[in-house]
Amino acid sequence: MLHGNSVKILTGNSHPELAAAVAERLGTPLTPCTVTKFSNGEVNVKISESVRDEDVFILQSACRDVNDHLMELLILISACKGASARRITAVIPCYPYARMDKKDMSRAPITAKLVANMLAVAGCDHVITMDLHASQIQGFFDFPVDNLYSESLMLSYIKQHIEGWEEGIIVSPDAGGAKRVTAIADKLGLEFALFHRKRDGKSHDAPEKMELLVGDVRGKVAILVDDMIDTGKTLALAARSLKENGALRTYALVSHDASGRFIFLLFASAYTQCYVLTLIDGIGHKYDATA
Repeated sequence: MLHGNSVKILTGNSHPELAAAVAERLGTPLTPCTVTKFSNGEVNVKISESVRDEDVFILQSACRDVNDHLMELLILISACKGASARRITAVIPCYPYARMDKKDMSRAPITAKLVANMLAVAGCDHVITMDLHASQIQGFFDFPVDNLYSESLMLSYIKQHIEGWEEGIIVSPDAGGAKRVTAIADKLGLEFALFHRKRDGKSHDAPEKMELLVGDVRGKVAILVDDMIDTGKTLALAARSLKENGALRTYALVSHDASGRFIFLLFASAYTQCYVLTLIDGIGHKYDATA
C-alpha cells in the first residue's frame, strides 16, 4: 500500500480496467480525469485534482487504436508537465510502433524512435513497458526505460495449463524471437525450435511460407511463443507447418494482441489453444479451440 499523497495514477481510454486493478493493488485511488474528443476528433483532457510536485504514473497502452491512444498519452503527459508534476512515468504495456524499429528497406521510417522523441518532448521522465518487440528501442531514449518481461507469467501458465508440457518443445516463429524462446526452454528443461519466414518478394506484410530450421517437433506438444499478434497469419502458417512436421498439439502464448482479428484464423490452422497476456481489457485471456 502506498502512503501519503506522493503518487498519482492516471489513465486514458486504452486500459481503464487495468489501471483500476493496478490502483487497487497499490491501495491508492485513480486520479479523476476525463479524456474525450471534440467533434473534429481532437483529444481533450481534464485532470480533476492537483498533480503539483507529485510523482505521476500514466497507464496507457497502444495495442489497438494506436494513434488515438498515443495522442491521449502525449496530451496527458503534457498536461501533467504544465501542471508542475514532479516526475512523470508513462506505463505503456504495449509500446506503439515497436515493429518499426529499424530501416529495413529504402526510405522506411524508424517510427519507434519518433515515438520516443514525442514522449520526451511532451515531458515524460521515465517509461515502463513490457516485452518490447526489439530491445534496442530502449536506446532511443535519453531517460530511463524499464522493459519488463512476461517470461515468468508464461512459465507459470505452461506448467499449470498445458497438459504434457514436460514432453513439449518451445517454438519461435522467427529468428528475432530466438532469445525469448531459448530462455523459456532452458528454464523448463526443454528443447526449442525455430522457424524461418520466406516472404513473397512483392509483399512485405505477410510471410509466404514457414520453414522449420531448428528442432524436431514430431510427437511433441509444440508451444509457440511470440511478443505480438496482429492478423495471425504468421502464427497460422507456423501451426500448419508444425502439424505437417508431426506436432502432437499446438499452443500459442503471446504477450500483446494488436488487433483482435486473429482467433478464427488461428483455430482454423490447428491450434489447440491461444493465450494472450495483455488484451484490450488488460487481463490475460485464454482462447480454447474447443470452447
